[in-house]
Amino acid sequence: MVVDEADRVQWEMFPGEGVGPLRFGLSHDEVAKEVADVLSPLSTRGGYGSPVVSSEFALVGAHVAPAVTAYYDAGRLACVAVNALRGPQVTLDGLRLVGRVPSRLEEAFAEYTSKNGHDLRYSQHADPGSETLGLVLRAQRAGDVVLSRPVLVASIWAERCCDVTEGCIPAEEWRDRVW
Repeated sequence: MVVDEADRVQWEMFPGEGVGPLRFGLSHDEVAKEVADVLSPLSTRGGYGSPVVSSEFALVGAHVAPAVTAYYDAGRLACVAVNALRGPQVTLDGLRLVGRVPSRLEEAFAEYTSKNGHDLRYSQHADPGSETLGLVLRAQRAGDVVLSRPVLVASIWAERCCDVTEGCIPAEEWRDRVW
């Protein structure tokens, strides 16, 4: 089920720095503290020799399914993926990034990047994004429709962030999975 736009928590994107109350470089405990009023920890995966660990957060009292996935590199927040169905609404200078029809968002995003001097790149899966913004606009199934799922990265992960094979975004984020 897709959360109504009016019921979504509202977050602003700060390119290369973070999103909403989350700042890249925070530890998992600091992330959990920053979002405690709206999100609660759901699960943690990874480690075991890999420097990247992920943790999922669900809306407090509303769902047991993830609203946000946080990826940590060497224990520090480096990437945030926002669930299209129930995640916070993330805006970039007024441009809504979550839960949109991908083709319509792509048009608006291409215009935004052109007007503001940012690069526009595409992943091998045809997801639009920008290294200068540290952003990839993924698509996520929502029943019979597909909606936008932004993946935001820290400056240290921005180079090749749209590259499925050479970028830092973990492979699990690129795989199709049950949401």
